Amino acid sequence: MFLTVTLVVSAVTLIYVYLSWYSNFWRKRGVPGPTPRLLLGNFPSFFLRHRSFVEEIEEIYNKYRTRGNFVGVFNGRQPTIMVLNPAMVKDVLIKDFKNFQDNEFADSINKESDPIFGRNPFMLKGEEWKQKRAEVTPAFTTSRMKSLFPLVEDVALRAQKYINGNMKQPIETRELCAKYTTDVVSSCIFAADAQSFTNDKAEIREMGRQLMEPNLQVVLMFLLLGVVPALKKLIPISFVPKHVERFFTQLMEDAVAYREKNNVQRADYLDYLISLKSKKHLDTLDMAAHGVSFFVDGFETSSLAMSFALYELARNPEVQTKLREELLAARNEKGSVDYETLLELPYLDQALNESLRLWPPAAFLSKVCTIPTELELYSGKKVSVERGMPVMIPVWSVHRDPDCFEEPERYNPDRFSPENGGTKPYREKGCFIPFGDGPRQCLGMRFALMQVKRGLFEILTKFEVSVNSKTENPLKLDPKAFILCPLNGLWLDYKPITA
Repeated sequence: MFLTVTLVVSAVTLIYVYLSWYSNFWRKRGVPGPTPRLLLGNFPSFFLRHRSFVEEIEEIYNKYRTRGNFVGVFNGRQPTIMVLNPAMVKDVLIKDFKNFQDNEFADSINKESDPIFGRNPFMLKGEEWKQKRAEVTPAFTTSRMKSLFPLVEDVALRAQKYINGNMKQPIETRELCAKYTTDVVSSCIFAADAQSFTNDKAEIREMGRQLMEPNLQVVLMFLLLGVVPALKKLIPISFVPKHVERFFTQLMEDAVAYREKNNVQRADYLDYLISLKSKKHLDTLDMAAHGVSFFVDGFETSSLAMSFALYELARNPEVQTKLREELLAARNEKGSVDYETLLELPYLDQALNESLRLWPPAAFLSKVCTIPTELELYSGKKVSVERGMPVMIPVWSVHRDPDCFEEPERYNPDRFSPENGGTKPYREKGCFIPFGDGPRQCLGMRFALMQVKRGLFEILTKFEVSVNSKTENPLKLDPKAFILCPLNGLWLDYKPITA
């Protein structure tokens, strides 16, 4: 009995020592930071999902932002740097990019366990990332986006018809925007009609939803890797369920086969991928991975950007009216808008950039040190950063920093007016990064902005938008989502504009 008790106590003691071994990691280096919780570190909501992780990041940021350029935190047992100074954010993303060129999750995934995300440029490292990015970049030329504009326009008209048929009751606008972007990217990438507006259970829409839904297995794997970081390379994570992987692979195979068999000529992303296939000898999985990369970039982040923009415009009717006047004045003789004109509307840029500031698609970026370096904690104090050390950039908090933005919680498009320099002064300071910055800035940014602007044009020139009482006030974020999603939806009322 005594031996059993001794063994149990020893085992518990060893486990406790292991889990708490790094708890004074930052203290030894003279770096300030909050005390981590055993096993869960400083971000328990990533695993417990009892509140939005943004709240935990915000609390740490606000508490320590005046105490140095960064703070030492723990993601599970993993010591992590959280950057607090926008100037250092810019250094990590641009000036010192070579020292932080990989994304943190790159070591947690591979092509064998997850062939779709494992080939995604976001997950790739070093030379392989450069090669894949070089392959994809030509797909986003101005001429190609201009040729895709009529396809986007057609889906925008479908969105208008959908609103007309459903506006007797409030419309959940997060889902409305997801239907819109799903149809856009399905048309541009897979040459497929997703039928999101006509079929409540449209297959592509459902698969897109499952592609981005929180996965309990993934959450548990992150918890395990947080406890034992060394397992990253031994236990790769599969983000994409196998049936979703098979669906998108088959979708790509069918689209390519149909186009090649019927000699279809259409200047879309599928056309580019087919040309890339012959040049680079891509296999089906490579094609599907590229297609899903475009799909994710164009579907999820774009729908969030568009829905939050509509939400803020609904909350601020004076801004909505001013923007509508600009959009109506920009119409061509057909009552639509030309591609060049749409992209040059200053107040549309201001309104969209301000909603992206308040509701960035990614609440944080997570880089990793690739070359050992030093970071300046404060004047006269530098701290060594070892290779493999994660570096977190809290985009949400930087965007709401009162030292960067006057009245940061207020929706104020005028802060981005041409007279104030637009976004340039904020980007130069490193405090406006809704799509990241530097060499790994989001590749699909220009396409995402184009389709969002065209959707906003169609809605705001036809409808007056207001917030319905079903929307949480103040707005709350879904604690179970990995990205910024409104809890219980964004319910807006749509009223036709009379001529």
